[in-house]
Amino acid sequence: YIEIGMGKGDFIIENAKRNANVNFIGIEKFDSVIVRAIQKSNDLELDNLKIIRMDANKLNDIFDNEVDLIYLNFSDPWPKDRHAKRRLTSPIFLNIYDGIFKDDNNIVMKTDNINLFNYSLESLIENGYEIVYETNDLDCLNGDNIMTEYENKFYNRGVKINKLVAIKQKVNKNV
Repeated sequence: YIEIGMGKGDFIIENAKRNANVNFIGIEKFDSVIVRAIQKSNDLELDNLKIIRMDANKLNDIFDNEVDLIYLNFSDPWPKDRHAKRRLTSPIFLNIYDGIFKDDNNIVMKTDNINLFNYSLESLIENGYEIVYETNDLDCLNGDNIMTEYENKFYNRGVKINKLVAIKQKVNKNV
């Protein structure tokens, strides 16, 4: 499982702690925050967690049909229309993801930004995904929910959290 834009790593580290049988990879392009995640994870010696400093544009240079799930947590919303191609749920990125998923494409997304959330719903559906879960008011204190740094901050301010789970059936190319 990979988290694109893992920030300081709270979410991916907690997932790795709770799910020792799953390999997690945190991806972050900014040195300033990845250092904090590395420091936190080094203290825990988690064999199922790796951290990579890279830009998500290069995912298909690293992964080839081997990812089971992508987490997109509180990604930069890139609010201007001219920057839409930079959104991690734009058709450009969804096309990249097609080449890195092992089986079906599974994306889990959380954001406080309703415009990004609505854009993502539309983009995912237009690109063959089925939305199997969506909410505009996530119960952040649910025992299964692992909060990110941003989620915790927004939750404490009373900001509603949007979440979706999307699946795209992988087409068998050998048939």
